[in-house]
Amino acid sequence: MLQHFSFKPMFENKQLPGWTFSFFYKQSRYIGDYHPDGKIEWKDSHPPDEETVKKMIHELMLFHVYD
Repeated sequence: MLQHFSFKPMFENKQLPGWTFSFFYKQSRYIGDYHPDGKIEWKDSHPPDEETVKKMIHELMLFHVYD
């Protein structure tokens, strides 16, 4: 489970899509960029089970941004 998930627009002009996110997973902090096409770019390291984490991020972004 992702903890303390937060996101903010990449650009000051909120019309341009793209978000920066951060969260804790298994006692480690992860930071990345979420692009409008669903592509995720990690800033530092990748989580251990990356595909599972990506699915959780996609669900959260659908709920918070695209709803």
